[in-house]
Amino acid sequence: MSKTIIIELVSDFACPWCFIGYRRLKKAVEQRPGLDTALHWRPFQLNPDMPREGRSRREYYRNKFGDEGAVNLRETLKKPGAEEGIVFCDEPDALAPNTLSAHVLMFWATVDKNIDINALAEMLFTAHHVVCENIGNHGVLGRIAGEAGMDKASVMSKLAAGDDEDKVREQIHLSAARGVSSVPLFVINGQYSISGAHPADTLASAFDQLAHAEDGRSLREP
Repeated sequence: MSKTIIIELVSDFACPWCFIGYRRLKKAVEQRPGLDTALHWRPFQLNPDMPREGRSRREYYRNKFGDEGAVNLRETLKKPGAEEGIVFCDEPDALAPNTLSAHVLMFWATVDKNIDINALAEMLFTAHHVVCENIGNHGVLGRIAGEAGMDKASVMSKLAAGDDEDKVREQIHLSAARGVSSVPLFVINGQYSISGAHPADTLASAFDQLAHAEDGRSLREP
């Protein structure tokens, strides 16, 4: 396999299925060591109207899914989460964040070639879903940025000033204008979309079809 597979992952760091989907994508790539892949992160906000300071996560889920639905969601996530090495936290004081600043941090990391952007994404997912931190909080983001190798002081200053928020909002609006309404969404070579946190084998099969196709239109979406 010599063709490069370009994968765009449209996701929101507050989305548990996006975290599961990313872990499964990593497995799929590992299953195809001879495949040349390039991953590009695309921002999306499931709740762009979330207050910048966040709100109670349990209250947010109850309002969104109802009492029973919120409980069912936590139970539904346990098995696939465990399969991907994720133990989802459920702290009573955890906040549902506004993820705009987290996406801005990722935007800056794409410019800095010394930063492992996939590692940064993993840190943001883990902070929210495993540690129950508020990834809308600039202090939390500054610490994560520093751990990822970014200049913490510069990041904190730019976050406070709202630098590049308009650019990231524009990217989010572009995805919405293209019809994206749920995430994760995998866009392969700019042509084919796979929606949802599919198993690694399913993603790997899609890569095989595309890598061996003489014409990309022969790809069958899983």
